[in-house]
Amino acid sequence: MSATEVLARYAARSSDETLSGHVLHHAKRAVVDWYASLYPGLDAPAVQALESVLADDLDRGAARLALGRAATPRAAALIQGTAAHAAEVDDSFRDAMYHPGAATIAAALAAAQSVGANGLAFLRGVVVGYEVSTRIGVAMGRSHYKYWHNTGTMGTFGAAAAAGVLLGLDEASFAHALAMAGTFAAGLQQAFRSEAMAKPLHAGRAAESGLLAAQLAARGVRSSLDILDGEGGLGQAMSKEADWSRLGATLGEDFHITRLTFKNHIGCGHAFPAVDGALELRRQHGFTHRDIDRIHLRVYQAALDIAPHVSPRNADQARFSLHYMVASALVHGSVRLSAFSPERLNDPATRELMQRLTKALDPEIDAGFPGRRAARVDVTLRDGRCFTHFQPDRKGDPELPLSDAELGEKLIELASPVIGADPARALLDRLWALDQSKELP
Repeated sequence: MSATEVLARYAARSSDETLSGHVLHHAKRAVVDWYASLYPGLDAPAVQALESVLADDLDRGAARLALGRAATPRAAALIQGTAAHAAEVDDSFRDAMYHPGAATIAAALAAAQSVGANGLAFLRGVVVGYEVSTRIGVAMGRSHYKYWHNTGTMGTFGAAAAAGVLLGLDEASFAHALAMAGTFAAGLQQAFRSEAMAKPLHAGRAAESGLLAAQLAARGVRSSLDILDGEGGLGQAMSKEADWSRLGATLGEDFHITRLTFKNHIGCGHAFPAVDGALELRRQHGFTHRDIDRIHLRVYQAALDIAPHVSPRNADQARFSLHYMVASALVHGSVRLSAFSPERLNDPATRELMQRLTKALDPEIDAGFPGRRAARVDVTLRDGRCFTHFQPDRKGDPELPLSDAELGEKLIELASPVIGADPARALLDRLWALDQSKELP
């Protein structure tokens, strides 16, 4: 069997299998986090531009956007997949180096709305989308992540699988949907190493492309089933060490959706171990940013590559700046949405502290990537005292998870400025009851 056929067999059979309460609960956690990520992204420039460009696909169609506007399913997937990644606060699955929620849930929701599915069917699609796409991401390995943005590439498969469940694809059609997703998969990291406005579009395009692949497969369109593991397939073209040998080994038994990371800060997740470590040192020793003479960060390679900006010029660059995020956390105590306001971006205390921060690759920490995201933080104070802290995980990783209450607070914090506190709480209640609901949120 080809890799797409292995995955399709699991995906098609999952439509008739009962998901455990444990897995359903984690699926609801993923959806809660998706909505928390969605609302602060709705006013992002890329999302606003999309709504203008896609005007012909709005105010009509079987799907609807979060604020109630009607849309065609593909437009809804594109817009909301983009919005859910725009604020840099969406979930991740470490081993696949991938933010699965933005594209997968956007496509699942659009597909579910288009067929009038209930909450349980929607959650089932979400689970399958996560399980299929994260396994492809793991198989593609670290070399894929060197140049490709996995949220764009792997997200296409998550969207296709989730939509395929909602559209009721059989095993053969499912395989062709995944095969088509393989020809649509795209997204280069270079798009956000100097600028970041295009980055969330990778997630939106993945949501749209995956949904389109499932829609075409439902109408009999076929594609090359060896698109993943063929001699000219995705593995050969986009990776140096793709390994498909264990692709289906734990499907339906070990659910990746139960081991997600949910962000506790805003911005690039590769900066979070250093942020957490710096804040822990401050907590332990009681110093303030005024007491610091210098800071040295020891991190893994991806943190240097993807959060490189030493002196960010705007909010987009600041979200991908180890210097800015660590300094802002030490000056202000956290890195929330307000950290990227114009006032905070130009805060003299933060900018001054950034000048005293250095960073370097730590080979031992790098060897643990992607399975662990760690950092070592060294702080020297003006009075000569020196402190060091090894941060093995990030708050929000499976080892240090956000509780259900913390996840709910995240949604209320990020959604309330857009829809109001009471509607945000009502939405949260509906999301926790999705598996019992005949209607979608």
